[in-house]
Amino acid sequence: MLALLLGATAPAAAQTFAITGGMVAKGDGSEAAPGTVVIRNGRIVAAGPTVRIPAGASVIDARGKWVTPGIVAGFSRLGLVEVDLSAEGSDDTSATGPFNAAIDVVPAINPLASTIAVNRADGVTRALVAPGTGKNIFAGQGAVIDTATDMDPITAARRFQFVELGETGAANAGGSRASAHLLFRNALREAAALSRHGVVASRQDDVLLTRLDAAALVPVLQGQQYLLVHVERASDILQVIGLRREFPSLKLVLVGASEGWTVADRIAASGIPVIASAVNDLPASFEQLAATQSNVGRMSAAGVKVSIGMIDDSDTRNLFEERQYAGNLVALRNVPGAAGVGWGEALAMITSRPAEAVGMGGDIGSLLPGRRGDVVIWSGDPLEGSSAAEVVFIDGVQQQLDNHQSKLRDRYRNLARRNLPEAYRH
Repeated sequence: MLALLLGATAPAAAQTFAITGGMVAKGDGSEAAPGTVVIRNGRIVAAGPTVRIPAGASVIDARGKWVTPGIVAGFSRLGLVEVDLSAEGSDDTSATGPFNAAIDVVPAINPLASTIAVNRADGVTRALVAPGTGKNIFAGQGAVIDTATDMDPITAARRFQFVELGETGAANAGGSRASAHLLFRNALREAAALSRHGVVASRQDDVLLTRLDAAALVPVLQGQQYLLVHVERASDILQVIGLRREFPSLKLVLVGASEGWTVADRIAASGIPVIASAVNDLPASFEQLAATQSNVGRMSAAGVKVSIGMIDDSDTRNLFEERQYAGNLVALRNVPGAAGVGWGEALAMITSRPAEAVGMGGDIGSLLPGRRGDVVIWSGDPLEGSSAAEVVFIDGVQQQLDNHQSKLRDRYRNLARRNLPEAYRH
């Protein structure tokens, strides 16, 4: 009903409007409380219980609803894959091409992909998008995108470099973890040598990396670009942490980290953030033998900066499941012997924490002043699976929530029997 009421008076980006009467959660780790959210010119002005409505602002009545920042998918391949079963519908991996670290994911992102519309309809407003590895441990440069209904989805291009270590990295490096780690260090050393020369042309040969790939790693080495590293096993995590001894400027982010709880004190001491698989509780591989659904809760309790991602878990399409995962982490606090997190922190793990992991917490992911106006009005508690996103704003602009799935539902839900295909009439 709320969406229908807004339809005729949807705020434009240049307007000032206030969402009043709802349960407001800022996404910064604090709990939800009744309050007001004010957006002006596409940015958050204020949010909370004592916020005053500016004169002349349009007012949206959200009584009985919940208001939060939009979900920020911590790790995804959103917009790169349409149909997994068809290679023609996939742009997430360069399996045979000559380049790896130099690959920029931006040209491959399709803002009209049906997967983007489906996730937008469930409150996902931004996503970290990474390419997949092909024949090398380096996948290329990932971006942060929005899910708005326009043709300009890029929030931050070339925000991070993505590399696979662990089992996948070993396979891409000839079948050995030792080889993968050596290849990794060698690549950074090649980039360091190139950085010292100052120009690509002065490099005498390619050694193991093409000139473009080596040049792409220079910003990583200098700390100008984040480095997301996929590792699951505790020993691999410690190897990554140890990289800073040789390369102190690296801005590292651990992805996956199923065994992170076993070395949580070491991760916390390093200050390296983790984009974790939320409830990965089965030893699906030999590098996940210590997997437990309490992994995130235990790391968080140890002081690790944790957010939720979807690596190797429907990361091309089902990012909306992060809401359920966050809710599960809250519920774990009621399971004897398990470790979960509080409601406010769980919401932060799918909003502000992923943004902070790649240095964008001051721009997206929360309802703090100055952040982009990515706001979702929910029918109920967003960490409850039965709740739905009723209104979604991105940069202060109300978004369409219909998509291919909803159109099919509406078309066939009340189809007269005479209009059914013949096979369905009997």
